[in-house]
Amino acid sequence: MAAVDIARTVPVRRFTWRTDQEHRPGLEYVMATDRHHGFESFEEEFLLLASDFAADLEEALSQPFRLSFYAAGNKVDHTPDYLLLTRRGPVVVDVRPAARIRAMDNLKFAATAEAALSAGWRYAVVTGWRPHVRGAVDAMSAQRRPLNDVLGVQGQLRRAVAHGPLTYGELVERCTVPALARAHALHLLWHRDLGVDLSGPYGDERLIRLAPRGLPQEDH
Repeated sequence: MAAVDIARTVPVRRFTWRTDQEHRPGLEYVMATDRHHGFESFEEEFLLLASDFAADLEEALSQPFRLSFYAAGNKVDHTPDYLLLTRRGPVVVDVRPAARIRAMDNLKFAATAEAALSAGWRYAVVTGWRPHVRGAVDAMSAQRRPLNDVLGVQGQLRRAVAHGPLTYGELVERCTVPALARAHALHLLWHRDLGVDLSGPYGDERLIRLAPRGLPQEDH
């Protein structure tokens, strides 16, 4: 698998849309690749979004390969959901809510983990997220695309936290247009010019810090 020319691959299965199907497929835009990528459920959609934010993502391949193996004399097939190419190496990912994992799924996951290991890749099964993660990542992703900064708000945000962290509420109030500053703060957080502790719910009380890459130009 590691020797395959990834640039020439296509998904194992086609993504289909029908009015009577139970899952909800679609296309999610990924900033790291500047393309839309297929998903078959809302859980898979959020995995793409979270990976775009936090995984040092370089490429994402939907349904990258079909694995066939034998168990108890029976042939079993399994298609992982994603192969994520990150700066730390490839990661094969299956997405399955914990409540829906059955014994056969565990068998497939174990076989996929062995196949990934043989190729020198990592493997993960995403079974759910901490409650506050979706809200935080969704909020920042809303401002991930390029923003015009005609009023210099991003510079105001950087300078406000240059000498120490401030809560999100305090930070935006120090800018000339606080409502506009909220959008630009989310943009800078997504792009790692500002940093925030995401171990708890995101809101006005969370401390915002200046990331090293976000230092004002005169401080470099």
